[in-house]
Amino acid sequence: MLGIIFSVIAGAAMSFQGVMNTRLGEKTGLFEGNLYVQGTAFLLSLAAFLIMRDKGFAELSAVPKPYLFGGVLGLVITVSVMLGIKGLSPTISISIILIAQLLVAGLIDTFGLLGAEKQPLVWQRIAGLALMIGGMLLIKRT
Repeated sequence: MLGIIFSVIAGAAMSFQGVMNTRLGEKTGLFEGNLYVQGTAFLLSLAAFLIMRDKGFAELSAVPKPYLFGGVLGLVITVSVMLGIKGLSPTISISIILIAQLLVAGLIDTFGLLGAEKQPLVWQRIAGLALMIGGMLLIKRT
C-alpha cells in the first residue's frame, strides 16, 4: 500500500513540478531556471543527508559505474520536461512522458535491465500501453 501512496505522490509532484519549472524557465531562462531547481534539490538533499544519514559514501566505489549517471538523467529530465510543456500543453506533454516511461519500464522489465527481475511481455501490457496512447490521442483532439 505504501508503494501506491508514494507513487501517487510522485506522479502528482512531477506534474506540478513540470509546470512550475516551465513557468520559472519562461521568466528566468531555461538553464537559469534549471540551475535554481537543481541547486535547490541539491541543498535539500544535503540537509536531509546531514540529518538522516543512511550508509554514507563509503560504498560508492562498489556501485556499478552506469548507476552513477542518475544525476545526469536528472538534468535531462528537468530540461526535457520544461521544453515539452512549453511546446505542448501540460496534459499532452505529461501524457507523452507517462507513455514513454511505461514503454521504457516495460523494456527494462522484459529484458531484466539494470538488475530488474525479468517479467514476460504479455499481450495485456501491450494493450494497456495502446489504451494509454489512444487516451492521449483522444485528449489531444479536444
